[in-house]
Amino acid sequence: MGSGILKRSVSIAGHRTSISLEEPFWDALRELAARNALSVQSLIGRIDAERGEQNLSSAIRVFLLKSLQEDVSRPDGH
Repeated sequence: MGSGILKRSVSIAGHRTSISLEEPFWDALRELAARNALSVQSLIGRIDAERGEQNLSSAIRVFLLKSLQEDVSRPDGH
């Protein structure tokens, strides 16, 4: 498992932006998007809309951590 930072361009609310995340976060983002029948871009758009003043890359990491914590706290583990 690599942990290098990957920069990707996405379109959010009609404008292009670049996001830098470590590989495991991109993997988790793809997995969560697929689990929710969303594109990665759509999921990032939702995170962007709720992040307030927080940096987008940081907001994505926090969102993924919270999603994982919610999964772990469920009785069935999913």
